[in-house]
Amino acid sequence: MGKYQLIATAAMGLEALVAKEVRSLGYECEVDNGKVTFTGDEYAIARTNLWLRTAARVKIKVGEFKAYTFDELFEKTKALPWEKYLPEDAEFPVIGKSVKSKLFSISDCQSIVKKAVVERMKTHYKRNSWFEETGGLYRIEVAMLKDIATITIDTSGEGLHKRGYRADQGLAPLKETTAAALIMLTNWKPDRPFIDPFCGSGTIPIEAALIGQNIAPGFNREFVSEGWNWIPSKVWDDVRTEAEDLANYDQPLDITGSDIDHRMVKIAQENAFEAGFGELINFKQMQVKDISTKKEYGVIVGNPPYGERLGEKNAVEQMYKEMGLAFSKLDTWSIYIMTSNENFEQLYGKPATKKRKLFNGFIRTDLYQYWGKRPPRQQEL
Repeated sequence: MGKYQLIATAAMGLEALVAKEVRSLGYECEVDNGKVTFTGDEYAIARTNLWLRTAARVKIKVGEFKAYTFDELFEKTKALPWEKYLPEDAEFPVIGKSVKSKLFSISDCQSIVKKAVVERMKTHYKRNSWFEETGGLYRIEVAMLKDIATITIDTSGEGLHKRGYRADQGLAPLKETTAAALIMLTNWKPDRPFIDPFCGSGTIPIEAALIGQNIAPGFNREFVSEGWNWIPSKVWDDVRTEAEDLANYDQPLDITGSDIDHRMVKIAQENAFEAGFGELINFKQMQVKDISTKKEYGVIVGNPPYGERLGEKNAVEQMYKEMGLAFSKLDTWSIYIMTSNENFEQLYGKPATKKRKLFNGFIRTDLYQYWGKRPPRQQEL
């Protein structure tokens, strides 16, 4: 087994959650803006792709260095051990980004990195001609930040939010990674009831079910690094077997998703069926003001409309008031609502126990947390 410097990328505000997940898999890590770095072997590549619920991607860091000129970028990229990662037939497109750096032309950075890799490969594979790139995909990224170039290879392929169960979605779907993060920031346990009153296409309830039964979020999808010749297929087989053994399919769950739009309820049901939870999650058409329950010590997680579209604001603010009235009767429940509306607490009618800044895509939001009463401790027999 080899040793690789790995990076799990994260949406802003979720780095600590990703780090917690990486550590729970047994890898020591360091946290930085937008990423968590750690060291691991081929099994680490497979396990983190399969298990990380809140990370965006897993990348291999091939090298990191200062580059003030294009000559520096070329020579230092060429000096990296590309033959360790790229076979002779590798397909290796290069993408890039640049922030606060002298080398600000992304297209030029991409072109220079591509040429440098080709020159290194020509020397190693003793070739004079261009490479046909008919084999496995190794997407290289050059990221310039304050004149430091970080060169990585993506191991995930499609982003890790693509779990494989979303057959359809609404106009503004919540990313699966964000939905998982919302749940992991709560005090919910699988033996407690769970409600999403704005379920849309069902992402939050489905992610709750995956967490509740300890099912690896990437279990039913493929990753680009599965096609790499230096990661044995046995690694992926072993990691998937481990995930199957760790899943608790017998864990009973009490998860409900509701939405005002009957079309979204139907889509949510179809997505839940695709995820294997067709019988486990209860979806219904309902307005938030009509939500009531005699159950206790449950958790509500919601991503309601924010009222940012023209003509929506008044209706959304009225809905926030109605939500506050409906939820005020649920004094044992903990409630977590994500919105960009800065007047949410006043409209809801109650200050939050705690607020946490999060981003829903590029929208800056707050997660308003209302902690309910703690359930009484069970007396020891």
